[in-house]
Amino acid sequence: MTNILLVIEIILGIVMTLLILIQHRASGLSATFGGTGTAFIQRRGAEKVLFTATIWFAVAFFAVAVALMYV
Repeated sequence: MTNILLVIEIILGIVMTLLILIQHRASGLSATFGGTGTAFIQRRGAEKVLFTATIWFAVAFFAVAVALMYV
């Protein structure tokens, strides 16, 4: 069971890293330090799907990490 959870954790980590890297770069901390000066960026289309998928993968990553503590 532990090996299966470890493999799932690694896959989730890789997918989450890729999702974060392909997101739009102008929103977030880069805008604070000299990026674009827009106050709020509304996500639409594929960008919204990437953002939502990143959140779900982060929740799943955390859940598997907690499950690994108890196995």
